[in-house]
Amino acid sequence: MKWISQDVETYLHAKEYVDTAVIPLFGVTVGDGMKESAAAAEFITLLTTYLERQFTGRIFMFPAFTYFGGTSEDENLAKLQRWEANLSAHFKHIIYVTSDFGWRDIEDKLHGTLLWLPAIPLEQMSDTQKIAMIDSQVKQLLTVFTHKWRENV
Repeated sequence: MKWISQDVETYLHAKEYVDTAVIPLFGVTVGDGMKESAAAAEFITLLTTYLERQFTGRIFMFPAFTYFGGTSEDENLAKLQRWEANLSAHFKHIIYVTSDFGWRDIEDKLHGTLLWLPAIPLEQMSDTQKIAMIDSQVKQLLTVFTHKWRENV
């Protein structure tokens, strides 16, 4: 389920089955690093879109938590922890998906699970190549998700 009114309506009627919130984390850089920032966001967006399709009815895909690249880790962490506090009242699992390596340094301060994946540049790939690559990544993540759900049974 995605952050759109129709899916929210469905969630409200079936929330006992939707136990996982997924939040993409995007760092936005303007100027030097802008292209890399956009490429990482594109990769994570495509990946989480495919994840949502695989787990429709089990996960809820929230809008990306977006922050400027120059913002302090403490400030970003404090904001994300507020998201966590609100979401944990409604979801058993919170999973963050990012290509920003900086989150790995502070992931122990989060209650949710951080999935870091290096951004794969998609601009030179054909649509067929993109789909095959994303499908391969999602298959690997399926194992992570199912393991996470099993460990809390």
